[in-house]
Amino acid sequence: MSTLDLETIKYHTENGVAHVRFDRPEGANAVNPQFSKDLRDVMIEIEFDDDVKAASFTAEGKVFCAGGDLKLFAEVGDQVSRLATDMLVDFHGAIYKMNRLPKPFVAGVRGAAGGAGLSLMAAFDLVVSAESAKYTMAYTNAGVTPDGTSSYFVARHIGLRRMMDLTLTNRVLDAATAEEWGLVNRVVPDDDVDAETAALAQKLADGPAWALGHAKRVIYEGYERALESAGEFEAVTISASMDTHDGQEGIAAFANKRKPTFTGN
Repeated sequence: MSTLDLETIKYHTENGVAHVRFDRPEGANAVNPQFSKDLRDVMIEIEFDDDVKAASFTAEGKVFCAGGDLKLFAEVGDQVSRLATDMLVDFHGAIYKMNRLPKPFVAGVRGAAGGAGLSLMAAFDLVVSAESAKYTMAYTNAGVTPDGTSSYFVARHIGLRRMMDLTLTNRVLDAATAEEWGLVNRVVPDDDVDAETAALAQKLADGPAWALGHAKRVIYEGYERALESAGEFEAVTISASMDTHDGQEGIAAFANKRKPTFTGN
C-alpha cells in the first residue's frame, strides 16, 4: 500500500486499486490551481505505479465537484485570465494523462457535478452516479465558455444536439436522465456510491489488466481513426494481447470450459 496526502486530494492504493478522494468539501471540491496541480500529481503517481491496475475517484462532502472556483476568480480581479490559463495547464494535463493511461478510471458522483466538475466526470472511463445527483454545464450562466475537455467528452457521450442544449440553456439533468443520455453508466442509491465505485474498480483491477487497459485505448483511438486505421490498430492490439499471460489463460479457459485465473499480466 502507498499513500499520498495532498492539500486537496487524498490517495492510497490497495489490492491493485488507486483510491482517490477529493478532499476540499468546504469549497465543494471546486477546481482551483492547487486542486489542478494535485490532480495532475495523482495521475503521475498512478502512471508510474505498476501495481495499480485501476482507479476509483470519489469525493468528501455533499458535492463531487462544483466546477471552477468562482469566488477565487472574482478575488483575483483582472488577473483571472492569467490564473485560468496557468491552472488549465495542470487541469487539462491531468485529463489528457488519465485518458492516455492504459488503466480504467471509475468516478463515483454524489451531490452534483457542474461546470468543470461535469467536464472532469465526463472524461472518466466509467461513472457511477447517486440517485439524487444533478448534472449541469453552468459555464454560460457565469458568462464564460466551456473548458475541461467537455467539448470533446461530453459531446461524444451525448451528441451535439444535447450538448448544445446543456451548454446554451444550462439545463440541469437528474441522474436518471444522465444515464438515459449516456452521460453516466449506472445509478445507485446515494449511500452506495463510494462502495459501488470502489467495487467496480476492484473488479477491473482483478481482471485481465493488460487487455482492459488496452481495450480502452482501442475504443478511444478507434473513435477518432479512419476505418482502415482503426481496424489495423485493433489487429495489432489483439495480437499483442494474445501474447500476454492473461490472453493465453483466457483463451485456454474458454476452450476448456473453466473460469480463467487472471494475474494482470
